[in-house]
Amino acid sequence: MKINVWNTILQLSKERGVEPALIIGAIEESLKVAAAKYYTHDEDIRVQFRAEKGDLRVYALKRVMERPENPAREISLAEASLATPGAAVGDELEIDLPSDTLGRIAAQAAKQVIFQKVRDAEQEKIFGEFAPRTGEIVTGTYRRTENGAIILEVNKTDVILPLREKLFNEDFRRGDQIKAVITQVKRGYKGQDPQVIVSRTSPQFLGKLLELEIPEIAGGTIEIKDIVRQPGERSKVAVLSRERDVDPVGACIGVKGSRILAISRELAGEKIDIIVWSANPQAYAKSALSPARIENVVIVDKIEKVLQAIVAQDQLALAIGKAGTNVKLASKLVGWKIGIKQP
Repeated sequence: MKINVWNTILQLSKERGVEPALIIGAIEESLKVAAAKYYTHDEDIRVQFRAEKGDLRVYALKRVMERPENPAREISLAEASLATPGAAVGDELEIDLPSDTLGRIAAQAAKQVIFQKVRDAEQEKIFGEFAPRTGEIVTGTYRRTENGAIILEVNKTDVILPLREKLFNEDFRRGDQIKAVITQVKRGYKGQDPQVIVSRTSPQFLGKLLELEIPEIAGGTIEIKDIVRQPGERSKVAVLSRERDVDPVGACIGVKGSRILAISRELAGEKIDIIVWSANPQAYAKSALSPARIENVVIVDKIEKVLQAIVAQDQLALAIGKAGTNVKLASKLVGWKIGIKQP
């Protein structure tokens, strides 16, 4: 059987972004499957694509015998002569499978396998493109909202921003360009496309924004030791300088706050406290309670990891923060429970 498929191959390649060679392989395999359904003697079926003519040929290999014993691999001289005049005993013939034998049902079966193979290739391409980029920031175009998620288009691929992963005070419109960090890439299941999950609320997103905005972090001069967030409200970032002459807080904040303000604007006004990391829990807690000025921090219980911060009356509200946010984030950052009291 010969069928012209080159135009179909080119069209599929262009529409799906899949290499022609992969589609050719899928077609060859699908035609083998279709042919095997209708040739029940386990024939040696071959599929051949001739690029110069743009067609596929499906045939079975059989050896000419005086008395065939294996109908799957052998053919009588009389039958061989009808197919190939001049055939002789011992010849190996290529017996083309007639198109009417495969028929319309076989062609449909082949088509289904072709499209499944192409779809599998598309899914693998998406997974292969995005899985190595986990932890990277991408910018996508807001297309629609469905099933509790915003769908972004990134490189012609649907990327999922769950509503719980956007900041509570953000309001996007169709066509907006949205930045987010890739947190997870799942393989497709039962014919579904791979899922690329992104977030704007994760500490990782803030860390990547800092890396993009602050050359000293990108270059390794300043190290981010930890990040805690109350997304959309306040974040605390612990940093450490690897060079004595570099002030990690000043470098992160920038001249007149230019660097940190740019990041805060991206995060819908989220306040970002830059804190010098310390192995000493008392010193660390004192910095972590920024922007409040702390008079002293004492250890209450080393085993239970409890600290007490001594705060002046005029700094009490800052130390605690709105709904306790500041002290909660500081405790989370330091890894100790922090109590607040006045002198």
